[in-house]
Amino acid sequence: MPRKQAFFDLFEASTHNMVKAAQELKKVVDNWEDVGKSVAEIARFEHEGDTITHEILAQLNRTFVTPFDREDIALLAHSLDDVMDFIEAAADAMLIYKIERSTSRAKELADIIVQAALEVEKVIPQLRHRAELAKMLPRCVEINRLENVADEVYRSAIAELFDDTKDIALVIKWREIYEHMETATDRCEDVSNVLEGVALKYA
Repeated sequence: MPRKQAFFDLFEASTHNMVKAAQELKKVVDNWEDVGKSVAEIARFEHEGDTITHEILAQLNRTFVTPFDREDIALLAHSLDDVMDFIEAAADAMLIYKIERSTSRAKELADIIVQAALEVEKVIPQLRHRAELAKMLPRCVEINRLENVADEVYRSAIAELFDDTKDIALVIKWREIYEHMETATDRCEDVSNVLEGVALKYA
């Protein structure tokens, strides 16, 4: 496989994997069934993501001429990996803290994570063709918009926690879960910012 194409294939594999993890997280918070099984599945996706990230970086070390800046390739790989890490962190916290039921705000945040992940999955293939790079920009704008929506949901979720919950331990648990979920959307925005930078440099 030509090494330049290998980068694109690996990035696309990483985003497909990320979408599956996001959808599994959404399934957990929407249905609240077989939580342990879903958390284990998300962990499996996270490990697969780590493997893909390591392969991208290995390719980077072996390749003299890269399809775009080496720094952007490394940053994109790490940003995609970060999204996976925070999806897993949110799922892990739900299991470790023995959360008994979901919340409407968790469902909203999980839905936004899925939407953002799907936008990333759609935009990554456009890296392959220089003529497509400018077309990435509207999707980058949409990912940034979703991150702003997640910020608003997160702030409302935290306010409601302190207004409605007398159990301080539960407040602490859900605050951490919400933080992980909102940070996953932040990392999607990081991905978007890298892609926007690539588009502006090469389009």
